[in-house]
Amino acid sequence: MVSIDQTGSSALSHQIATALSDEILAGKYLPGTRILQEDIARKFKASRSPVREALQMLAAAGLVKLIAHTGAWIAELSLNECEEMYLIRENIEPLMLRFSLPNLTSEQISKLEKLAQAMEKNNDPEVFLKLDREFHLLSYSGADTALLGEMVERMWNTTQHYRRAYTVLLTQNSFVNAHYEHHLLVAALKRNDPDDASRVLFGHIRRTRVELSTHPELFQSQN
Repeated sequence: MVSIDQTGSSALSHQIATALSDEILAGKYLPGTRILQEDIARKFKASRSPVREALQMLAAAGLVKLIAHTGAWIAELSLNECEEMYLIRENIEPLMLRFSLPNLTSEQISKLEKLAQAMEKNNDPEVFLKLDREFHLLSYSGADTALLGEMVERMWNTTQHYRRAYTVLLTQNSFVNAHYEHHLLVAALKRNDPDDASRVLFGHIRRTRVELSTHPELFQSQN
């Protein structure tokens, strides 16, 4: 069983949601997997009330889907739904980057450069996914927005499994392209050039969308 510090219902709900979020993003549950409240309650030694609250948090984050009177499932996408999400990302993440750039510190940009270098040195899919997520979300961290940040992170969460499956299939050339684009993005941020940074990011996301579309088998139900 997972050890959780039970410090009140609200705090416990957040702790359960955080632990489950980490497991989902790490690929421990396949898309479409049913999540039973009683199993989660037993796993975390908790009552069903904080588990329900935790699942609601995960649904808001785009990690699970709740269906009234039926239960909770790990979020699942069709190829068309994933393509639509990537089309949205192509348009809103460059905007997010524009909002972020004026507030990024030199220390943050330096960290982005180190993350890009670390990705280039290690093409292990899990390491790449972790560093890639950290890289892009850090690049958006200077944006002060009411809605955009939540939308972006939700789409990153919902598409995580398909990025993982796709990353496993990446050829060396595809990794080289991704590393090159990360370095181009860092260079544009260093120059404080939002136009070039936006163009690079648009192309970076679009390339992934186009390449994902050539692997419809990734979107077949695995449950």
